[in-house]
Amino acid sequence: MSDTHAPAVPPTPPVPLTALLAREDLALRQIAGPPAEGIVIHWAHTSEMADPYPYLLGGELLLTAGVHVPEAAGSGSYFDGYVSRIVAAGGTALGFGLAPVHDTVPRALVAACDAHELPLLEVPPQTTFSGIARAVWQLMAQARLAELRRTTEAQQSLAAAASRPDPVPSVLRQLAQRLGGWAALYGPDGTRIATAGRGPEEEVREALEELAGVVRPTRGQAPTSAAGTAADTHLAAYALGTGQGFVLGVATARREPGDHTIASVAAVLLSLLTGEHQSGAGAARSSALVRLLLGAPPEDVAPLVGGERWVVVHARPDAQLPDAVAASALGAALGSPLVDLARDVVRVLVPADREPAPQPGWTLGVSAAVAPHEWPSADTQAARALARARATRTTLVRRGDRPGLDDLVPGAEAEAHARAVLAPIAANPALTDTLRAWLSLHGSWDRTAVALAVHRNTVRQRIARCAALLDADLDDPDVRMELWFALKHL
Repeated sequence: MSDTHAPAVPPTPPVPLTALLAREDLALRQIAGPPAEGIVIHWAHTSEMADPYPYLLGGELLLTAGVHVPEAAGSGSYFDGYVSRIVAAGGTALGFGLAPVHDTVPRALVAACDAHELPLLEVPPQTTFSGIARAVWQLMAQARLAELRRTTEAQQSLAAAASRPDPVPSVLRQLAQRLGGWAALYGPDGTRIATAGRGPEEEVREALEELAGVVRPTRGQAPTSAAGTAADTHLAAYALGTGQGFVLGVATARREPGDHTIASVAAVLLSLLTGEHQSGAGAARSSALVRLLLGAPPEDVAPLVGGERWVVVHARPDAQLPDAVAASALGAALGSPLVDLARDVVRVLVPADREPAPQPGWTLGVSAAVAPHEWPSADTQAARALARARATRTTLVRRGDRPGLDDLVPGAEAEAHARAVLAPIAANPALTDTLRAWLSLHGSWDRTAVALAVHRNTVRQRIARCAALLDADLDDPDVRMELWFALKHL
């Protein structure tokens, strides 16, 4: 297994030499060298240097009018040395112009190109070198567009395969089909877990397994990908980003420019699929969800996802509505995969030992640290903290968890008192929420309107309604204190 050194080429699809010869406007004719089938060009370059080697990068169609050719070149070794230097520099083909210096292609040049297996093209007088260069770039642009279309379609089909009931085999089948080869998923111990496509020879399989071992992270500082060849078959191996030692291997008869991109997309999808089920975290979260749905109390489920005390975070992006990608990124930043995406708010359940910090582009409300059976009340705390943060234009508002004066009153008595005090408005959530927000924002109409996403006149009307139903003077600080105490325990 080896990967031979190749000259540097641009990140654009190469142009088949046959496509260039097929251009009727160029009227090029191959007169020496191997057949054009399978030969590709990466660019066109014009040079009249006797030794073009220092000026070539590899992959060129070198164009010359023979200005550099000595008069006595036909009887010496000039052309043999000239062609050998082009081949040594990695040149792909040679185009020789018939005007204005030469009427015919020198026979010695034809013989040298045959001897060194370099395709030789005869360029007629009416065809300019700049026209050939333009044709190369036109064909290259067409190939690039076709490759982009192929890559995009492959990405879409791989994503669709990942959503099937059998995602891993489906992704492998789609990958093998798109690359026209064989795909294999290797486990941490090197065994093949699943394969797709027409299986190659045993020699190729063994070589691919060896290449997979090169990128497996159990070997220490291993590369994330590696490539090679075996029995004229192109091989590639990709370490999946799960940290568990899974590897994707691909064997193809030919290597197209977009193959690496397509295989990399498959590797990302397989990383998500294998990581979710093999890391243990995904299985634990699924088990916790099932137990909750089947009636288990939160305190029995919490150990499955880690932590005895938790905080709830409500977050809202500053610029636009959140999407699934943004929600997952926020969860990762806060150190928790327990994320819920609502229409305009993202909720994250975070172990209390991971202190939520302000996040650029987000406004956050954080609850006090609570035990699992208090998750619903913490969710309410976080929602109120977020509303206050938005109203005060603060990046993060945290609900304090230190004891207060209301902790001196037994919970049952405080709740009974709250129900009695707030009974006239308790059946109307709009009034209680507005009163709570208004009191928390020190009676600011504008800030309350922002927090509740309503008009300031609506706030005034609701507060006036509360004052009338409660028969209370809301300008009295003692009344406000008593109502605030009651609202906290309602």
